[in-house]
Amino acid sequence: MRSKRFRAGLSTLSVVVIAGTVLLTGCSADRYFMVPKSDLGELNTSVQSQRATLVTMENNATIRQNQYLKHNETATQKVLEAIATQVEKPSCPPMPTQKACPATDNEKGRADRLKGKVVVGEIENFYLAGPGLVYKARIDSGAETSSIDARNITRFERDGSSWVRFDVPVPNTEDFMTLEKEISRRVKVIQSSTDEAERRMVVELQFTIGNHQQVAEFTLADRSNLTYQALIGRNVLRDVMLVDVGKEYATELPDSIRIDTNGKPK
Repeated sequence: MRSKRFRAGLSTLSVVVIAGTVLLTGCSADRYFMVPKSDLGELNTSVQSQRATLVTMENNATIRQNQYLKHNETATQKVLEAIATQVEKPSCPPMPTQKACPATDNEKGRADRLKGKVVVGEIENFYLAGPGLVYKARIDSGAETSSIDARNITRFERDGSSWVRFDVPVPNTEDFMTLEKEISRRVKVIQSSTDEAERRMVVELQFTIGNHQQVAEFTLADRSNLTYQALIGRNVLRDVMLVDVGKEYATELPDSIRIDTNGKPK
């Protein structure tokens, strides 16, 4: 009998414990579900505001980019128009009575320098007055003093002055003609083929190239190993002649000097 009561009491206690547990669990669940949720309205409003701000910034950036591109396009167009205007625009304004632009000071100076000068080529006929011989002369603006072929050069005294006797070849023959000239000075010449300096005597000779006649200094040198028997340097060219390196025989001797097949005047 006591055992039955004990079991009955134990069963009642179990029921009470289980009921308490259920009640506690329910209370906990109620507290969890009773926690207030955050108000999503403010969050949505903030997101919408930020999204509107981003859209506005994007629109502003697009507008600025379009303005920048339009500005660059306008500037480029102006530059192209300016270039086209410069190309099409003449160097001087057209005038009814003017067919060409007036010459500049440089052009006038060049015309003045060309005026009265003899244009010569690389090779010219050279008339040596006195013996009356015509040589083919090489025009060389790199040489300071002109030179002529001379053999058997002999120095001597005459009336207290220094003179020189030398032979010049007759073109296209084996003959020579003897000349005597007073020595003007001596020069030291260094040949490109040797380092030794050679002293040469200088005399004055009268000559003609084209219609130009002149007296100038010539060094006496054996040019038998050279192609041309006379060389015209800067002392003749200076202020008198202009060299056109693309031409040969740009001048003609006057009709009064007629040469035969041997290079002698007729």
